[in-house]
Amino acid sequence: MTVKVASTRADSAIGPNSRSARLVLALACACQFMVVLDVSIVNVALPAVQRDLGFSDTGLVWVVNGYVLAFAGFMLLGGRAADLLGHRRVLVSGLALFSLASLVAGLATTAEVLVAARIAQGLGGALLAPATLAVINTCFSEGPQRARAFGTWSASGGVGGMVGAVAGGVLTTGLSWRWVFLINVPIGVVLIAIAMTSLTSQPRRREPLDLAGAITGTAGLAALIYGVMQTADHAWGSAQVLVPVLAGILLLPIFLVVEKRFAATPMMPLRLFGNRSVAVGNAMLFLFGGVAIAMWFFTSLFMQNVQGYSALDAGLGQTPAAVVFVVVARFAVGRLPKTGVRLPVSVGCACFVAGFGWLSQAGVDSAYMASVLGPTLLVAIGIGLVFPTLMASATAGVEPRDVGIAGGLANAAGQVGGSVALAVFATAAAARAASHSSGSSSPEALASGYELVFALAVGVALAIASVGVLLPGRQRNRPATTGDIPRRHDQATPPIATRRPRHHREM
Repeated sequence: MTVKVASTRADSAIGPNSRSARLVLALACACQFMVVLDVSIVNVALPAVQRDLGFSDTGLVWVVNGYVLAFAGFMLLGGRAADLLGHRRVLVSGLALFSLASLVAGLATTAEVLVAARIAQGLGGALLAPATLAVINTCFSEGPQRARAFGTWSASGGVGGMVGAVAGGVLTTGLSWRWVFLINVPIGVVLIAIAMTSLTSQPRRREPLDLAGAITGTAGLAALIYGVMQTADHAWGSAQVLVPVLAGILLLPIFLVVEKRFAATPMMPLRLFGNRSVAVGNAMLFLFGGVAIAMWFFTSLFMQNVQGYSALDAGLGQTPAAVVFVVVARFAVGRLPKTGVRLPVSVGCACFVAGFGWLSQAGVDSAYMASVLGPTLLVAIGIGLVFPTLMASATAGVEPRDVGIAGGLANAAGQVGGSVALAVFATAAAARAASHSSGSSSPEALASGYELVFALAVGVALAIASVGVLLPGRQRNRPATTGDIPRRHDQATPPIATRRPRHHREM
């Protein structure tokens, strides 16, 4: 196969089996793995962190929340930066910031320094996540190549979330909680070297940054997520929750008005939503955040608080589901060009309904093999079918100049949806447990609360399936693409993002 390399003209994407393709995909997946891993890896280490640095109970949560808030709040800005400054430049910058912040976190001697480092890690992740999607969209042609790449990328993120609990326990127990952060430093250095040698530098676009859009969009997302986070300690009607939530709800429409009427070069071009696949895909990703939270977060709590597992054992208990998710995500999306996006979403939602319905019947005396393993494997199959499909759909048919912001938007939709779902589910579970006759903290009361969460997850799955009918159908008069979006005949093929193997000659 011959490969042409250019950064400003139409070219063919790299071959799916070439060394360059495998290296670029490995780079994107490793970056995604790392940023998702850092959401969960610190959970097991939190007690040791609190003892060493003297955190208060309320301050300790910001070791997790600071990362998540910065990660989700700056996602749109990170996506647009990838479009304007170039994917390689932003990806390397994100890796450098993430690695440096990890070093500072690992060496922190005060609580304030650790929280600040976690916020910086989140900023680095907000640059990395959309840049990895942009690299995949740029390097792999739409169709089977990109579908398989999305499957692998999606699986890497899922594995990162699952490995977090196990890795955090191993590192904290065997070495120190500091290695939960320090382990990122050598990995980041290696990934920077790979990015610098495998990705070509793209010229900066001569467009000014939409400062008003950047401020209103980032502040709106951050305020909304911050307010939702406050529901862990305050009632929904309290000022601590309502003020930031209302600020976010006010700022986000202002952001849209700025983008539509006042920004000469908008940070988030509203033309993206003229693409039905992008618009519907993002709406479904918002809903999907509830499924992911119910699966990975609340099943872990069920095993720990009801069945008496340690955090490490709960992570190991979810490992079979993680393996199934990886396998399904890796291979199922390769069928997307033939099946279209509606079929895997429908089958996946059926798995959600069956799995969460089964989980909602589990109780204090339920055995792991009969009441947890089976349903979590079903839900994992559904996630493997639905998540990569939606990520592919939410970025399909996007013009090369917008692939970064499309990736940022897709990531932000899932993050915001997960944050809202976590707040709603936790509130519902606490209310159900409080009404239990045995007391709100008894295993029976907690089991009752988690049963309600799993029943609500069934409703979310049905909502995803209902919205899924709006996804574009597969057109039978042409080969299907990843997101079933026909490309315009005048639309340029994305430029190559990898260096040309030396034995290839430019055609």
